[in-house]
Amino acid sequence: GAGFGVLTWDWRGTGDSRPARLRGFPATMRDWATKDLAGAISWAEARAPAGAALLGVGHSFGGQAMGLAPNRDRLRALVTVAAQSGYFGHWPAPARYGYALLWHVGMPVLARAVGYFPAHRLGLGEDLPRGVALEWARWCRRPEYLGDWSGHAAFAAPLLTVGFDDDPIAPPRAVEALHVRYGSPDKRRRQVRAEELGVRRIGHFGFFRPTAEPLWREVVEWVEGQGLRD
Repeated sequence: GAGFGVLTWDWRGTGDSRPARLRGFPATMRDWATKDLAGAISWAEARAPAGAALLGVGHSFGGQAMGLAPNRDRLRALVTVAAQSGYFGHWPAPARYGYALLWHVGMPVLARAVGYFPAHRLGLGEDLPRGVALEWARWCRRPEYLGDWSGHAAFAAPLLTVGFDDDPIAPPRAVEALHVRYGSPDKRRRQVRAEELGVRRIGHFGFFRPTAEPLWREVVEWVEGQGLRD
């Protein structure tokens, strides 16, 4: 609606990229970043008009993945939305104890027993390939999370980080823990309260609802301020 060309995609093993049988499907979170995201960046670059700038907008893991993509340097700017470092210790009590149980026991045990993580049956979102679930759980058990942050540290394009005070999946401390990993010399952190939008709750997904349109305009203004409109 603001005049940008937009590319979205499904990570392998999810959405329309989910196979008929998820059990045994090979995929990891690192695959999502180094193969799927990298492929999307290459695809967009090959089809964009000459001279067009590529902008990344990453929600949750999407914001983490940008630093892992080998061709991240093709992005002229990055906006992360509710993107966080997933180490459970970044969550306030008592939520951190529930996440500790999920990452140490629930997810790895179920993923190994069932052959994939049946998140949908548990009311936790979309089912995940076994390798994705096991890697995610392993990362979230470690204070260093991804372990190798060198790609994030080398990221040099402008960065806008957007987080929400009432987000139970990306609380402010976890958002900050990812934000500081990016080496962008020009970066801005925007923490939003639901009251600013006149709504009762934003949560982890509220940015993508029409009630967040003022934030969309704010992001567009930030992008235009980076000289990326053309």
